[in-house]
Amino acid sequence: MDLSFLNNSTLKINLDADLRHFTTFRLGGSCPAVIECQDAGTLIQTVILLRERKIPFLIMGFGSNILASDQGIPVIMLRYCTGKPVLKISGNTLTTDASTQLDDLALAAINSRLDGLTAMSGIPGTVGGAIAGNAGAYGQQVADHLMAVTALMPDNAVITIPRNAIRFDYRDSDFKYNNAIILEASFALTPAEDITVLHARRHEILETRRSKHGTWEKNPCAGSFFRNIEPAAPGGLRQAAGSFLERSGAKGLDVNGAHAYQNHANIITRDDGATAQDVYNLTLAMAKLVKTTFNIELVREVRLLGEFKNASTCNPAGFW
Repeated sequence: MDLSFLNNSTLKINLDADLRHFTTFRLGGSCPAVIECQDAGTLIQTVILLRERKIPFLIMGFGSNILASDQGIPVIMLRYCTGKPVLKISGNTLTTDASTQLDDLALAAINSRLDGLTAMSGIPGTVGGAIAGNAGAYGQQVADHLMAVTALMPDNAVITIPRNAIRFDYRDSDFKYNNAIILEASFALTPAEDITVLHARRHEILETRRSKHGTWEKNPCAGSFFRNIEPAAPGGLRQAAGSFLERSGAKGLDVNGAHAYQNHANIITRDDGATAQDVYNLTLAMAKLVKTTFNIELVREVRLLGEFKNASTCNPAGFW
């Protein structure tokens, strides 16, 4: 593919790129290119150039909530994940680029004596991806303290959207469907009297995540694969999908080396040699077992990218 029109020196263009190098599952076939954008201005310029030439592309961040097809995809991936936090603090408002890691944002808030994002500690992925998927933990969600989002719209306008104009649901938002690209976000947080309490809570969360979830570097995964279940009673907390997977026996399933993590039934990992299709087949078997045992339909939290066999519907050229 000729991408010579992208002559911005800050772009890193990986031609015929393997998606396994850009996801925490470390799985996936090739795509025409993965283009890494280092700042919002470069991202905007690149998107406009691609749109003008009607070249199909998708946006990704850290790749922590994706299972990419072994067959790859026929479209360009624009990766906005700079690896360095871009933050501005004004009073109780914390503003950050979408490329900032969510964990870096949580730590920056704590160090600024601001509460509201501590529960996001240790969650891998960018702020942009976290907002699109309304990521969360411990009963809290990214949208809870979101004040506004600046986004590049399909008509190339850059606008700021207030929180109350964005639909958020459990692990879902408008940004999964409206083709808007998140550039920046602002959060309204609460002053904390004692920073040591926040640091202690963060340490506790990180230790819990390490013991229960492992680390994607050692155990490739995409975090919790299925969404938690609706509360058993109105006003209650969601029920852990991992509990139903454990009690149904799904944790013991193995498909060619794709299996649940030893300490958490809802964290799916894989051994060397297992494919993305093996992981997908495992998730179908797990969901079927929970359905048979509890009559509960599990819903994926992880986004699939590309084509998978045994899928009733899928999007060979995009997320689904």
